[in-house]
Parts: sequence; structure tokens; C-alpha cells
Amino acid sequence: MKPRIDAQKTFLANAGWAGAAVAPLAADASFRSYHRVSKGDRAAVLMDAPPEHEDITPFVRVAKYLTQHGFSAPRILFEDEKRGFLLLEDLGDQTYTRELAAGGDEAMLYELAIDTLVQLHETAASENLPEDIPPYDMDHLMAEVMLFVDWFLPAVSDRDVGQVARGDYEAVWQETLAALATKRETLVLRDYHVDNLMWLPDRTGTARCGLLDFQDALSGARAYDLMSLVEDARRDVASDLKEHLIQRYLAAMEDIDESALRHEMAVLGAGRHAKVIGIFTRLSRRDGKSQYLAHIPHVWSLLENSLAHPALSSVANWFKRHVPAELRVAPSLNNQSTKG
Repeated sequence: MKPRIDAQKTFLANAGWAGAAVAPLAADASFRSYHRVSKGDRAAVLMDAPPEHEDITPFVRVAKYLTQHGFSAPRILFEDEKRGFLLLEDLGDQTYTRELAAGGDEAMLYELAIDTLVQLHETAASENLPEDIPPYDMDHLMAEVMLFVDWFLPAVSDRDVGQVARGDYEAVWQETLAALATKRETLVLRDYHVDNLMWLPDRTGTARCGLLDFQDALSGARAYDLMSLVEDARRDVASDLKEHLIQRYLAAMEDIDESALRHEMAVLGAGRHAKVIGIFTRLSRRDGKSQYLAHIPHVWSLLENSLAHPALSSVANWFKRHVPAELRVAPSLNNQSTKG
């Protein structure tokens, strides 16, 4: 640990912040950690991403794209990609999650998030995305949905899924995802929800919506981030608000067919929710982060709602055969595995 702390100090000195106070700010579901650094009346955020575990190049690439186009992503003040350090603009502490918990105007905040998403999609349609933004292709989509059978099912059942059932699972998903795997409509931030949005009231327009945690961005379908916002794995979005937000998005994006959008949201939503159930299980069983298990019942309700769409009939049939109601629960904390 000490060598990493010494590396932090060297990085900060090179950035002109020698002697700055460093306080832990946050950790997330990856190996990254964040620290607030302060010196005099200046404050910034230090991202520490050990290079043996994390590559910060994607974060840098997407952050620069967003800030160059007027979005409130943290500006990069200093960088050392080789050693995994970034010094970032400090956007404060007021995430959407905290603002909502404090009684903030829910409708206004969500509408602002929709307007920001519209601006992002309009920008991507008129400006070429950087060539090195990877595609949200079949390999990515399938790797995500396989997390469900790799991590969740073994955690809730002693029964082996079996090669035939596993092959059927892959086949129904590949068929269902085929059309979406080729879409390159926009920059997809992939984790567009209230935990990763900042309320910045001192700014104007969509700049009041700060953007975090976008290093995994890909080029793909416009429906994905909309779905991620209104089908939040950690927060229930009331059905009337969800419908209002979808209609606000449709009104702004006049070229989108509503039926097609809902089809894509259902398919991408089912894939995301299956992925999230797998990831939350893995975080508990492999990484000891059991707090994520509390969200799994809610994510199951989102997944079941998505599976009810006709576009998911073959996937829904697989779940009906292989994941009965008694298995649609949060895994137990007992007998934690060290798989992977």
C-alpha cells in the first residue's frame, strides 16, 4: 500500500499540488478509488486506478469528448495514464441520489437528465464519434448476459445449468440481440443513472447535469442509456414518471419510432438486468461487497417486466424452464465462493 501512496504524492507534486491534503472520497465496484485533494482554496479529485487492474485511457478519451462538446464531465487537470492517476475537476458531492434523498425536485432532475441525454444523442448524430470508441457489439452483449449463468445461478442452486441449457441460453440471446448488436447510433455511457449524475445548480441548461462513471462507454443504440435511467437497478422509478420521461425523449427525438424504441428498451433492459444480477452476485461472492445483494429483488422485478415484452418470448421461455420462482431471489451470504 505504501508504494501506491508514495506514487500518489509524486503524481500530485508533478501536477503542482505538492503538500496537498488527501482524503478518501469514494470507491466503486471496480479497483478504482477517488480522493479529494485540497490546497489552500483549491480542490480537485484524484482518481487512483492501479494499472495492473485498470486502464484509464478509455476514461480520458470519453471525458475529453464530453467536455469538448459542452457536457459537464470532470475536466482533466493532469494525467499520468502509465501509472494510473488522473487529477480531475471537483464537481462537488451533490449526486442526484443525494439531492433526491434531501427532497430535491424529482421531476425536474429527471427531466434535466433526459434533456442531457437528448443533447448527447443529437451531438453524436452530428459529430463523428472518436474512432477508438469500441462498438457495443455481440461480443460485449453476450459477455454481459452470460454473467447471469456464470455467477447468479451457481449462487442460488446446486443444480448445474448443463451444457445444453447453457447453449440454449446463448442461442436465444444471440437471436434476440442480433439487430441491436449492429447499431452505432450514439455514444452509450452504459451506467446512466442517478448515482452517476451530479446536480450542479450554479451552471445553466444541461450543464447543470454532471456526468460520472463513463469510462466503459461504447457506440451503440440510443435506447440503452434511456433504459438505464428509467429502469435503475438501485432506485424505483414510478411508472408515471417513467412514462413521462420516455414521452419527453420521444418528443425531442422526432426521428425515433415509439414502438421500435420500446422494443429496444425491453431487449436491452432484459440484457442489462440479467447482467446486473450476475455482477451484484459476483461482487458479493468474489469481492466481499455484499451490500449489492440488497438490490437484486428489485432488479429481478425489472427483468421480469422486460421479459413480458413479445420481443423477449424465447428468452422468457428459457427463464421459465430453468429459473423457477423460488430461485429468483438474492443469493445467501452463506458459503461465499472465491470463484474467478
